[in-house]
Amino acid sequence: MTVRALAAPVWRSLPWRALAAAGGSGLLLAGAARLPDRAPDPELGRLLLRLTALAGALGLAFLLDDPARRTTAATPVGRASRAAVRLALAAPVAALWWTAALLLVPAQSRPALTPATVEAAATACTALALATLAVRFTDTAEVGKGAAVWLGAAAGVTLLVPDRWGLLGTPADPWWQATQLRWAAVLALTLTLCATGTREPVRRRSRRPVRGPAPSGY
Repeated sequence: MTVRALAAPVWRSLPWRALAAAGGSGLLLAGAARLPDRAPDPELGRLLLRLTALAGALGLAFLLDDPARRTTAATPVGRASRAAVRLALAAPVAALWWTAALLLVPAQSRPALTPATVEAAATACTALALATLAVRFTDTAEVGKGAAVWLGAAAGVTLLVPDRWGLLGTPADPWWQATQLRWAAVLALTLTLCATGTREPVRRRSRRPVRGPAPSGY
């Protein structure tokens, strides 16, 4: 019952401005495939969906922001439960948003749905993993800005990696299957980091000086 009671206040405390700004930008990118006088091009659709997924992930980097973190830390509901409530509330919205992004890309320019969705999920989970680690190892209440910066840096590094060993291959490349396996590995790794990073940190017990036996009286 305690976790269920958190749903309403958590819903109100979600960073809707950041999520709306990132989601709106992503949908505009996806809709760019419908510009007039543009010939259908699956590779263009793939690029736009990758940029759309990155825009959405930048918004999700703010999902764990909690201005009242120091107050909620004293509640009987653990960190994992609080994060799970946030994710449970945001997941359906994110799924509807990604569906809308896919539909905005014309069918002739739309890449295969499964690889595109795996890439988007891995990108989103990377943002959540960065935010989760920031929450676990820092006392900052709002970790979204830092997580977004690190996600942008990771995207920049990805651009520098050759497609043969990177994540930005296309179906025309002979290493396309390997690219998809790497995306799946990123998804599995970031999901693991999210799951393990939300656990409450182990509190160190203070060491007490060991006292020897009391001296016997004379």
